[in-house]
Order: sequence, then C-alpha cells, then structure tokens
Amino acid sequence: GAFAAVSLGAVLARGAGESGRQSGSASATTVVRAFENELGVQAPLGFWDPLGFTKDGDKESFKRRRVTELKNGRVAMIAAMGYIAPEYFRWPGYCSTSAGVKFADIPNG
Repeated sequence: GAFAAVSLGAVLARGAGESGRQSGSASATTVVRAFENELGVQAPLGFWDPLGFTKDGDKESFKRRRVTELKNGRVAMIAAMGYIAPEYFRWPGYCSTSAGVKFADIPNG
C-alpha cells in the first residue's frame, strides 16, 4: 500500500543520491553484486537490500539471515493459524473440570 510506495520512493531517492557521488575518492561506495544470482532475485529490482545488510558481501551472514527469515516467516504463519483456528474449531470437553470451565467458554484472542 502506501507504506510500500513511500519505502520504494525512499530507496529510489537514496539510489539517485548515491549515483551522483564522485568515485575518485578512497571512501567511494562500492556496490556488491555477490548475491545477484541467488534464488528469489527477480526483475525489475534484482537483488533488493534497502537497508544494506549485505553490502560487505559475506556469504555466511547472508545464508544465516536467509535461514532466519524463513524460520521467522514459518513461525508467523503458524501463529496466524493459531489465531484463526479457534474461530472454527474448539476442543471438546473441559479446560478445568474443578472450576467447570469448558474450552467453548474461553473467548478468542
């Protein structure tokens, strides 16, 4: 939505500012293209790293971040299912027999 458009605009503006720099100085920014052939890189953006986490080109850090992102995404999907499932399914019986609380008596959320 709007956030994506603003983020993309900021990235494009940042890229435009970097392209105007002089490359003659010793502190010039070098673009690392070490990950352009990785799985998931697609046109028109190519390898997209707006925060510059991979600008050092370290393949082990890249691999660790990619694995961590996949794990976090999977946990988030399971958490979303855990929030949605009680709308359609409740365990039969009691959550607490001594207090007389059934699973159906516990509200969602």
